[in-house]
Amino acid sequence: MLGDDDTTARRLRLLQAEFTQHQQRGPDPTGRTATRAEAPAPINLGVVDYMTAAVTEVVKHTQAHVPDIAPYAGPLPGLYDWAREHTADLDEERQQAREAMIYKQGLEHAIAMGDTAEVCKHPCPACGCWGLQWGEDEQKAVCTNHYCQDNSGLTYRWELKRLAYEHVAAKSAIRSRAT
Repeated sequence: MLGDDDTTARRLRLLQAEFTQHQQRGPDPTGRTATRAEAPAPINLGVVDYMTAAVTEVVKHTQAHVPDIAPYAGPLPGLYDWAREHTADLDEERQQAREAMIYKQGLEHAIAMGDTAEVCKHPCPACGCWGLQWGEDEQKAVCTNHYCQDNSGLTYRWELKRLAYEHVAAKSAIRSRAT
C-alpha cells in the first residue's frame, strides 16, 4: 500500500495544536503600544484558513473519485486515512495521484510551520542533485546547482506538487521492483 506514512497527519495535528494560537507580541522597541479598539482574534486566522483549504482539497479530491460519500466530519488528523479508505479500490495511477496530493500537503504543512529544510530532502527533478532550497518569494523549490538552468538561463524552480509527484513515483517504482 502506498499510504503507509502518517507524517502528513502528524504535521497537520501539530499545526492545529500549536500554530493556530495567536502570537503574543510585546511593545515595539520604543516601548510604546497602540491602543486597540477591539481585541485580536484568539487564534491565528491565517493558519485556520490554510488548514480549511487543505481539508477542502482532500475532500474534493476524494469526492471526485467517490461522488456518493459525505464530506469528512471526523477529527482532523484522521482526514488522510479517510481519503485512503474511500479511494483504496482506485487503480494504481489514481492512488499515486492521491498520495502525491497528501505528500504535497505534508510539505506545505512543514513549510507553514517554518521547516523549509524538508524541501532539501528531495533531488532536483531536472538534474538529480540534492541542492534544492525553498524560495520564499516564489513559493517554489529552487535548484542551487548553477549548471541546472532552463533555456532562458534561469535556475529551475519547482512547485511542491512536482516534488511530491516525483517522490511518490520513485517510491512506487522501488516498491514494484522489490516484488
